[in-house]
Amino acid sequence: MDDNLTQQADEVEALSAIYGDEWCVLDEASRTYCIAVTDGQTKPTWKVCLQILLPADYPSDATPLFELNAPWLKDTERYSLSESLDQLCCENAGECVLYLLVERIREFLVDKSNAQQRKEETSMGSPSSSSDIQYAIDLAMKESADSQLFDELPVIQHGDPITDRRSTFQAHLVTPIVTTEQVKRVLRKLYENKKIANATHNISAYRICGESSDSMIQDCDDDGETAAGGRLLHLLQILDARNVLVVVSRWYGGILLGPDRFKHINNAARNVLQYAGFIETKESKSSKEKTGTGKTKNWKKGK
Repeated sequence: MDDNLTQQADEVEALSAIYGDEWCVLDEASRTYCIAVTDGQTKPTWKVCLQILLPADYPSDATPLFELNAPWLKDTERYSLSESLDQLCCENAGECVLYLLVERIREFLVDKSNAQQRKEETSMGSPSSSSDIQYAIDLAMKESADSQLFDELPVIQHGDPITDRRSTFQAHLVTPIVTTEQVKRVLRKLYENKKIANATHNISAYRICGESSDSMIQDCDDDGETAAGGRLLHLLQILDARNVLVVVSRWYGGILLGPDRFKHINNAARNVLQYAGFIETKESKSSKEKTGTGKTKNWKKGK
């Protein structure tokens, strides 16, 4: 059970870093959480509130209990989405699946939003060739980028620093990274900066697509901050971030931060990943609606 609770804590911490204020803790003692999932638009058309309860033996021997709340959701749509989430739990039995559940719901909402948009465009007689043009542009840009991939060292992106009790955390991200040799070259380049080289810890993690589509080269380094590299790599795994290297520098300020240091490491990494486009978020979160109407307790358990 201790291992399950540890995995749950790591997963919740990663999700909090990924989704920020969208991820809510309803009752930490009973391990109940919720997140409002939208179709990703600035002004969302569709929203589903996913409420989750984690059994004590999750993820080793049980799957999450979940409830879908959305007044507009038809019975057929609710059943179809629930079945899809059940199947996802079955396919990933014994593994942490909360991020997969959230993103499966988001895919459902995006598909629904796109279908509605296509229907509106058809009724208005709008041309549909723009998507083909954009695809050709994207393909040309990708081919151009691929041709330069091995000739140039990718640009190092630096995130905003986070300071707490005189300790400072700053993340650095490089993409695309396609070989472990590039990882070494980037780290050498990064450490040419004396401030970064003199950091108390430089925690790093990377993931690179292998030759086959289902293989992944990945590794991490704690640099003296025990378990920090593994947590950083876990964040990249949950996001399924590929061909990317993330380094989080910590300058120790003389005051022990306890577990908060891992939160700051994840948040610093999340911010730079979001800036680089690895995390899709709404442009504005100023107006938050509460989904309280039409709530019925209808917990679903993955089979």
